[in-house]
Amino acid sequence: MEINDTRYENHINTLAEIGRIGETGVCRLAHSKKDREAVDIVKGWMEEAGLETKIDTFGNLIGRKEGKNPDLPILMMGSHIDSQPYGGRYDGTAGALAAIEVVHTMKDKGMQAERTMEVVCFSDEEGSRFNKGVFGVRGLIGQLEEGELQRKDKEGVTRLEALREFGVEPDLSQSPVYKPGDIEAFLEMHIEQGPVLESKDKPIGIVSAISGPIWLTVTLEGFAGHAGSVPMNMRQDALLGAASIIKNFNALIQEEGTPNTVGTVGSIENFPNSRNIISEKVSFTIDLRDIDVEARSNLEKKTHAIIETAATEYNLEFSVTEDTKSEPRYCADWIKDIMKEEDDKLGYDSPVLMSGPFHDALFMSYISDYGMIFVRCEKGISHNPLEFAEMDDLTKGVELLYQTASRIANIN
Repeated sequence: MEINDTRYENHINTLAEIGRIGETGVCRLAHSKKDREAVDIVKGWMEEAGLETKIDTFGNLIGRKEGKNPDLPILMMGSHIDSQPYGGRYDGTAGALAAIEVVHTMKDKGMQAERTMEVVCFSDEEGSRFNKGVFGVRGLIGQLEEGELQRKDKEGVTRLEALREFGVEPDLSQSPVYKPGDIEAFLEMHIEQGPVLESKDKPIGIVSAISGPIWLTVTLEGFAGHAGSVPMNMRQDALLGAASIIKNFNALIQEEGTPNTVGTVGSIENFPNSRNIISEKVSFTIDLRDIDVEARSNLEKKTHAIIETAATEYNLEFSVTEDTKSEPRYCADWIKDIMKEEDDKLGYDSPVLMSGPFHDALFMSYISDYGMIFVRCEKGISHNPLEFAEMDDLTKGVELLYQTASRIANIN
């Protein structure tokens, strides 16, 4: 193994202490003080690896090492280091630190690549704080939307305020930073966040594609009344309507989805949220994903029909906002070919598999070819303090990333 596995493991363990919850959990919400503390430590590791660093207007941490031929499109690698509020230590972090280790190993060997290389720790991939993620990568590629900086967290803090507290002055006019042709390839290593590799008893896998997510926010409005006095047939109960939608949405996915379809309601807010008041207003999120666009579109239409039917049945007003809609994106064949060739040399016999979760790589695919490496995680658990990956598996992933990056970085 050519990478420094001890250094990589130390970086993983050190970063896990920032925002630590319990024995194994992590809470580093985007643009928070803990997020900034983590960025500052990782910035130092980038500089030790020979990268020139900056934190841009979107909160991305970027390290750059000039190549022999500055006219060549660059090789970019990275992931994110922000976390879910009840997250684990490997999601995003394993890949971000892997990219730094790749460059550090090259430095240790006295290598200067033909291509300029950049390593990025993308800002707010998770989306848990402001209910809309992949902010940093969308800033880089020009996919930010109206009102991004006005989005509020649950404490009423806007993204603009949070970024200023984080230490940057947001300037959305700087987007996009990169355009098609600037980047030869983007590479990302990530824990699988699923059970496929474990079921195949394989430490790592080569990703074929990322399924496209649709994020919706549904708001239902009824009328608040006394729980003891309003007859059941006269109620406009928003929570009852939400329960009906959630139940029927779940049944729809199970009965009509493809083997790759997943649907989730993960966040719900109820007003006035009192035990003896009929619910007046409920907002909840819907997450729908599939690699088959036609199948996903059909399920999306039927989901809207379920919402309308429930609103009519329970005499509720409703609105649906679309927070995210991304098409499935396929990894570049030429990058997969390099990964497979290097994987064969290493003797890993890694399978090819798709990604259900989206990643920063999905958005980079709009301006460059991309490739991904997955690392086995125990029972497929992620977004949970129980998230766990064996260090031996992780370092195998870093080694394949290193060998792949070395090839691409030196292609004239």
